[in-house]
Amino acid sequence: MNQTGYPKGHALLIGVANYQRVADLPTAILNDAQDVAATLTSPNYCGYEPANVVTLLDGQATRAAVLNALAELSARAGTDDTAFVFFSGHGAVVGSPGDEDSVLVTVDTDLADIQGTSISSDEFARALSQIKAERVLVFIDACHAGGASVSKTLTDGKGHEFKSGYSSNTFVKLASGRGRALMASCRADEVSAVFSGARNSVFTTALLAGLKGAADMSSSGFIKLFDLFNYVAEEVPKQIPDNQHPIFKAENLEVNFAVALSCGGKKSALPGSSTGVFVATQDPWVALELALVELYPLGPRDQEIWSRAGGDLSRLEFQSTGQAAWHSALRKLAQGGGGRFVTFAALLRTALEDFSNHPALTAIQAP
Repeated sequence: MNQTGYPKGHALLIGVANYQRVADLPTAILNDAQDVAATLTSPNYCGYEPANVVTLLDGQATRAAVLNALAELSARAGTDDTAFVFFSGHGAVVGSPGDEDSVLVTVDTDLADIQGTSISSDEFARALSQIKAERVLVFIDACHAGGASVSKTLTDGKGHEFKSGYSSNTFVKLASGRGRALMASCRADEVSAVFSGARNSVFTTALLAGLKGAADMSSSGFIKLFDLFNYVAEEVPKQIPDNQHPIFKAENLEVNFAVALSCGGKKSALPGSSTGVFVATQDPWVALELALVELYPLGPRDQEIWSRAGGDLSRLEFQSTGQAAWHSALRKLAQGGGGRFVTFAALLRTALEDFSNHPALTAIQAP
């Protein structure tokens, strides 16, 4: 990670508006996928490498193509990477009441054979489980209501009909696994609004704003998972009061991990500096602690900074706050503890790899 890009970010964006055998959706659905892709790859926003971002629109998003793209994402995203999967289109609820499940409706889905021509939640979850990245984030924008019309069913005009959207059971499946999280546009009993004439759905409008920096309230230089969801969850109800509430599901998340760069990785001054200039200190240990608390507020586990610097997290004591954790860890490091290979210089060097132009870090000289 550095301020010139986010090379560890990988993404698959899927948008289907014009179906072969199912009712079409507003054009905004295609804009959603394209605009998220453009934001992710922009050096001024998220900093993903364009080669790491794949977009499937309409006719490209067949059942076979989507499954193949998920397999390719699994092949190229390494353990330390971030995988970002976005789907905007139809979902369909299948199964009996009380035991409902859902399928992802691809462009070639045939409601007469929905099980054989769509992607089941088990297939989708299995494909996600094959992704080696320890940070996997799935976005589902489905059950769309365009303008004043609200459609809660999928029909093909031939007598086949299914409830539109995704069940709660499906959301749980897709978020299952270490480092997995899911963000959906609305609850299972709600619809995802698309205002008439709007470029994007209400959910994706908020998501785009968050990715462009609005979710980085602390100006840390990163868009982080919980911050992004909190922003989207607050913004959507402002546009659709009482009728649309984004949901979040996650399992085994240890940290508020980074999803992307924020504003190209640009940062603000340390809190408390009204002049916008970083406070200098003659003590390098104090200077490093101040910088690390601001850059990695969750402590040594944040962004795996301690481990990447050669440290052993098991040698550190648990602390209730990130600031306390950093104070304890650096005190242990000064006494020769914290792991066999971690040093002041290694910790500073690793932080500079993430924030190469950070004024406080660049001013620090290792003792």
